[in-house]
Amino acid sequence: MKAFLGLGSNMGDRANYLGEAISALIRPTISVEAVSQIYETEPWGVIDQPLYWNQVIEIETTLEPIELLHVCQNIELRLGRERMEHWGPRTIDIDILIYDNRVSESEELRLPHPYLEVRAFVLAPLREIAPKLILPSGRAITEVSGDGKVHPLTT
Repeated sequence: MKAFLGLGSNMGDRANYLGEAISALIRPTISVEAVSQIYETEPWGVIDQPLYWNQVIEIETTLEPIELLHVCQNIELRLGRERMEHWGPRTIDIDILIYDNRVSESEELRLPHPYLEVRAFVLAPLREIAPKLILPSGRAITEVSGDGKVHPLTT
């Protein structure tokens, strides 16, 4: 199944955390198909914190959505993620944005990601790697911009 994951980091060596997360995702049940460039973005929710570096990746996976969520959470823990404050600073965050257009409203996992269409820091990198994507809402990715300032990093 095809899925899109959003990655973000605003603590320590942000580039390293993003790279380590992508490397850790690669396994027999997950292949990385596309990786966006890194975008520097303003924090969402709790704004008194360092700027984020965000990316979106496209994967193919044989895992069910809840299994993929657990893989992502385990990688976050291995990379030092501590859940001390909702929307607070973090070494790494890995969110399942879209999983094969499935819808889930469980307490543990909501699909598509509930803030997908309002966060520019997710939409800009998603638009980069999937410019023809039709979002689960039925809207084209090119029709949705979201809120917040997003700047691609130049390397």
